[in-house]
Amino acid sequence: MFINFMKKGVMNNSKVFMSSDQSLLIVILLVVCLVIKSTIAEENNGRKLGVKVGVVVDYESWLGKMGLRSIDMAVSEFYASHADYRTRLLIHTRDSNNDEIGAAATALDLIKNVQVEAIIGPVKSTQAAFVVDLGEKAKVPVISYSATCSSLSIKSSYFFQVTQKQTSQAEAISSIVQAYGWKQVVPIYINNGYGEGLIPFLNDALQDVGCRMSYRSVISSSASHDQILKELYKLMTMQTRVFVVHTSISLGTEIFTKAKEIGMMEQGYVWIVTNVMSNFLSLLHSDVIDSMQGVIGIKTYVPGTNMLKGFKARWKNKFQQNNNPTTHDFVGLNVYGLWAYDSVQALAIAVENVYNNRKETSSLRNVTAFSANSTTGFQIGVSQNGPKLHKALSEVRFKGLAGGFRLVNGELQSKTFEIINVGKKVKRVGFWRPKSGLVKSLETNTSRNDTVLESVVWPGKSTIVPKGWEVATNRKKLRIGVPKKEYFKEFVAVKHDSATNNSIVTGYCIDVFEAAIKALPYNVDYDFIPFENPNGSSAGTYEDLVDQVYYKTFDAVVGDTTITAKRSKYVDFTLPYTESGVSMIVPLRDGRRKNAWVFVKPLTRDLWVTSVCFFIFIGFVVWVLEHRINDDFRGPPSYQIGTTFWFSFSTIIFAHIQRLQPTVTDVEQLIKNNERVGCKRGSFVHGVLLKSFGFNESQLQIYKSAEECDELFSKKKADGGIAAAFDEYPYMKLFFPKYCHKYTMVEPRFKTAGFGFVFPKGSPLVSDVSTAILTITEDKTMNSIEYKWFGSQTSCPDLNTQVSSNSLGLESFWGLFLIVGIASFSSLMIYVAMFFYQHRKILRSFDTDPKVSIWRRICIVMRVFNQKDSSSYTFENSLSGFRDKRAQDMVDVDVDVVDDEGSPNSSITTSPSQTAHI
Repeated sequence: MFINFMKKGVMNNSKVFMSSDQSLLIVILLVVCLVIKSTIAEENNGRKLGVKVGVVVDYESWLGKMGLRSIDMAVSEFYASHADYRTRLLIHTRDSNNDEIGAAATALDLIKNVQVEAIIGPVKSTQAAFVVDLGEKAKVPVISYSATCSSLSIKSSYFFQVTQKQTSQAEAISSIVQAYGWKQVVPIYINNGYGEGLIPFLNDALQDVGCRMSYRSVISSSASHDQILKELYKLMTMQTRVFVVHTSISLGTEIFTKAKEIGMMEQGYVWIVTNVMSNFLSLLHSDVIDSMQGVIGIKTYVPGTNMLKGFKARWKNKFQQNNNPTTHDFVGLNVYGLWAYDSVQALAIAVENVYNNRKETSSLRNVTAFSANSTTGFQIGVSQNGPKLHKALSEVRFKGLAGGFRLVNGELQSKTFEIINVGKKVKRVGFWRPKSGLVKSLETNTSRNDTVLESVVWPGKSTIVPKGWEVATNRKKLRIGVPKKEYFKEFVAVKHDSATNNSIVTGYCIDVFEAAIKALPYNVDYDFIPFENPNGSSAGTYEDLVDQVYYKTFDAVVGDTTITAKRSKYVDFTLPYTESGVSMIVPLRDGRRKNAWVFVKPLTRDLWVTSVCFFIFIGFVVWVLEHRINDDFRGPPSYQIGTTFWFSFSTIIFAHIQRLQPTVTDVEQLIKNNERVGCKRGSFVHGVLLKSFGFNESQLQIYKSAEECDELFSKKKADGGIAAAFDEYPYMKLFFPKYCHKYTMVEPRFKTAGFGFVFPKGSPLVSDVSTAILTITEDKTMNSIEYKWFGSQTSCPDLNTQVSSNSLGLESFWGLFLIVGIASFSSLMIYVAMFFYQHRKILRSFDTDPKVSIWRRICIVMRVFNQKDSSSYTFENSLSGFRDKRAQDMVDVDVDVVDDEGSPNSSITTSPSQTAHI
């Protein structure tokens, strides 16, 4: 009230000049007011509620030093700007001595003895795993600004992770891998909870973009220089050249230093580091940065704000006051320091919301056993205000130094990453966001499938994007397994050279593979190794051969190996290099020699009956249309009938009759009659016949060669003969040139994927060899290879021509019959109408004498119809003179019309031309 009174007095006198006495009085009053206000503030400070908060860090680590300084600045600056808060955080720090047990022991001391209400730290995920359990049991929130292991938040609801989620980082890495088309990645990680925590998420993210981990390199945190070198040399012998480094800073710097020494930072290599190391790049020594030239980093994105700029300036000033930047105590600032600062602010806000109405400086505690199965015997208190503080922390929202602060399920909602490239300077080449993926700037909204990063300088100062794999110079030649075959050696043939004691492998499949390898833009060394026993016999089936790739006995398999879904579960196939499909082969039967009624076979009985009826009907229509104008359809009735039927059935007599017909056209017929069928030895078709078609094992006969198959067809059923054989299309190219006049393909034909080359799962050679197969197919190299091994196929009918049935049914031609019937009937009706219209006088004459019988009328009309049409073009020349005279010489001819009783009835007038044939 006094202050308000003074303000009012000053305002009332502001318009007049004050005397010196008045001025002095005002000054004195203002001083008194300030003193009173200061006294009130001191009294309020005396009533502030102190809430104990523990801090567990490594005093000697960068994260520890940075965190302590940020926490100290956060406490002082926050309450300087929030003097009206009734609570104050009382910080109690402890040194974990860079040890998991030490972190747990200090946390236990803070909870049990100091009775803190929250703990900030520890800095490492491995240390946090122990502290989190204590916080869960004591209901004390644990807030870490640097522990990134995602499993920690799952273990305890009282753990708050003020860092970015590892799942988001894994997705950012997979987006980079996808953008550059790499198919294999090797993670290099430390063997602790921090290193292992990322791998499951990274593996899932890579699989989502069609990539896989070809190998996992685990390095101990205590690994020596020699152990690190040994592991790096091992990686050099592998094909994969894309490495993701997820280790501690100290181990990571050692890896890159050694990698540069042995030549693994040269052109062709790809190195990606996770955000922990990327966030500390600005603090690393220049020698370490020099060894990391060309590295891509995933770095936490911090938006630039005026608030952040001000804090950095204050940080720098405070550091220069307390430390000498040239000494070993120099500590820079990165996002972890910002998260530590924001964590304090969030905790201060939550504490104020919980303790604002309390009078005590510490919470009440109930004593309870630490654990039901504890063997230590000590007890720990349980915070009554822990659930309230947990809830308050989850509801805190504000704009912090590192960006928006919001905790959901104990995790900070910060998912944007910078993509950086280490060169002479560390430069930003793009961003990653969950919804838009990789983008050049945050203002761009681009699909994650697009390569939208700025230009990257790769290891070796190369601007060419590495393909992600190489055939290492110190690697042995690829071991290519090939099948040992007794027959169908046109595909693969293995011969032993006694002079050199080596195996010589030839064949169609071998030539295709060698042509594809030559088409690659790089050199691949390999050796063909027959899949055989010491005695030279085959070592197993094709399934066994493919399994050798899965078991890493062979690096690949080249041969007539069919691509199947079952095999694709364990190995990868290239694109097929042959035509695909399996069909049924049956013998042909010559109907000309063996069946006198073979001509009726092409059509069913219904079709034959319908065809005959239509032939007679069409013959009749033709006779009606041609009788009056065509001498061939005139003459005695027997002659006209013969001519009509000859015309009708000439189509049948001169039609092409199927001379060769298959003996079997239906699989169901084979199964029903319990017929035997053949399939090639070792072929996957054997399983298809049993499972898909329903044949019994006793019905299957195995053959090894085309000659043996032909022999089985020639045998009787009782002697083990077969009625049909099932085989793949490529083998038919060898079978049919020899026997195309004896056998044919009939339905059913089912699809297969064809022959392909076999490689291990995820092999980068698969895509390159597949591309090479397309190349040699387009440039006709494949045609030359096929002609070399299979020769010309022109002597036989097209293998794609199949016979589906013995006879054609009515349903195949009903449309044709409908069209022909309508056309014929329409022609007949039009002709009849024109005829009666032309001779309408005769019809009118019938009306004058209704006593003329119907039969008599029909006879008169038929007599007129039987006359030649002299007006037609056919008779035009011979009747031209008569036609000119016709108009003048019309005469009446009396035609005696006799009624049914035979008596004269009436006279009909006609022209001579009309009575010429009556």
